[in-house]
Amino acid sequence: MTKPLGRIKAETLRAQVENHLRQAIVSGQLKAGEKLVERQLCEMMGVSRPSLREALRKLEAEKLIVNVPHRGPEVASITLDEARDLYALRRLLESYAAHEFTRLASAEEMKSLAKTVKHLREAGQKNSREGVLKAKAEFYGILLGGCGNLLVSEILGGLLSRVSLLRSTSLMLPDRLPRSLEEIDSLLECIQNRDAKGAQKIAHKHVLNAEIAALGVFEQQMSS
Repeated sequence: MTKPLGRIKAETLRAQVENHLRQAIVSGQLKAGEKLVERQLCEMMGVSRPSLREALRKLEAEKLIVNVPHRGPEVASITLDEARDLYALRRLLESYAAHEFTRLASAEEMKSLAKTVKHLREAGQKNSREGVLKAKAEFYGILLGGCGNLLVSEILGGLLSRVSLLRSTSLMLPDRLPRSLEEIDSLLECIQNRDAKGAQKIAHKHVLNAEIAALGVFEQQMSS
């Protein structure tokens, strides 16, 4: 070896722990209200307590985790009113992001978005929950990265993390998934045609339909 490899930085490990925990929450592997025991998590992931605690603090800032007095950290829960508020703000910001991405995105960003939509469709056809959630995350990463507004990207990115607590359940509903894929296809078509107003309208409709599905499941769970 002609050149020594650099040492892994502590912040890189913390980011890996953070991403791993975030994905476990978003995918539903860690349930709302579930207590997070540091010793167990450190053993399962093979990491130190300082790295874990840094990750937990970051996820607490994203409101995916709450620190309950005399209990410690647990996965956050969302009330029905909070869910409605989240989706109302998501409709505004996501439709704006779609409009601006359509105006500003480079040819390479357009190509990347189309590739991700293809992956999303393939995962949907396989009924792969993990694949759909991963492709959705990639889709929004590209959309927010190319919308030209760092503040919108930051706020909407945080909202999407919290919305995922609901979306992971409703997205795979037999009636919702095909419609969601059709809406994303229509959105991509508007984006590729540089139809910013059309993209804005479809993005707004997509979030509204997602809200109806997610809150329907949420209300059923609350009443059962």
